[in-house]
Amino acid sequence: MFVGVPDMLGVTSAAVKYKLPENPLIGSIVELRQLRHFLALAEVRNFSRAATELHIAQPALSISIRKLEEEIGTDLFERGPRGVKLTEAGRVALVSARNALSHVEEVGRLASAVAAGDVGLLRIAFVGGATFRILPRQLPEFRRRYPQVQLELTESTTLEIIEHVQSGVIDAGIIRHPLISAAGLAVDVLEKETLVAVLPRGHRLASQTRLFLRDLAEEPFIQFSRLRAPSLNAIISLACQDAGFEPLVSQEALQIQTIVSLVESGLGVALVPGSCQAASGQAVEFRPLTDRRKMLTVGLALVSKRSNGQRLVQNFIDVMREV
Repeated sequence: MFVGVPDMLGVTSAAVKYKLPENPLIGSIVELRQLRHFLALAEVRNFSRAATELHIAQPALSISIRKLEEEIGTDLFERGPRGVKLTEAGRVALVSARNALSHVEEVGRLASAVAAGDVGLLRIAFVGGATFRILPRQLPEFRRRYPQVQLELTESTTLEIIEHVQSGVIDAGIIRHPLISAAGLAVDVLEKETLVAVLPRGHRLASQTRLFLRDLAEEPFIQFSRLRAPSLNAIISLACQDAGFEPLVSQEALQIQTIVSLVESGLGVALVPGSCQAASGQAVEFRPLTDRRKMLTVGLALVSKRSNGQRLVQNFIDVMREV
């Protein structure tokens, strides 16, 4: 069986044709409109009543049924003064006709669901920081609203996410903000926060009532990777320079949790988003900085293609914006 559908959203068009399942009595391609006419007449067994239900003139229905019988090559009805009844060929054809229309209606329902963004595959990439608050809060809500959408989630870096959104490898991504470059992409800032100092438990600076960025000038720094996390690296480096020193970088890392673990191991201090505190162990201490707070403001943003008109993607954006 096959459906000739030039446009999935036009499956109800009268011009769409359907080939009934292989059958010694039926082998022609017929219009869906004819099948509907056939089913209506088969149910009420009267041309006049069937025409009324179909909202067409009785002569038009008679012509449609006769044309269907000619295309199939056999009579489907026995005509009589009190109405019509199905022939043996008509009874066999009735089963196939019902299956055909049911199949096409299912295609129509699926197409409508896809167009509304209720069904489909959504490819999302995210940076590690999105797992602290945004994803745990918003993904359950998205899944509740759109249970038939399949989510393909991938953790990545800001640079890779931007590249993959631009090339169409993924549909949208949650990245670190501010950005170095996001040409051609729509950017929605989801949340903002301030970088805080993370110190090994018992560090001499942990007991200070007020901690200034310059207090870290002599400390070895665990810094974000300059190549793979250039935005965070640049923000921290510029803030340190503004405070009058160059950070003494002892190690570079990509993931926030890796940086916190290295601090926990006693390899240095670091500046990290405050949201990671809830997911960190007890062997480190987080301290807000008294100065340079505006310079150390970072956030998470959602990026997608400006030209992407998919309702599926827009639904995800709408839910994420509720953060």
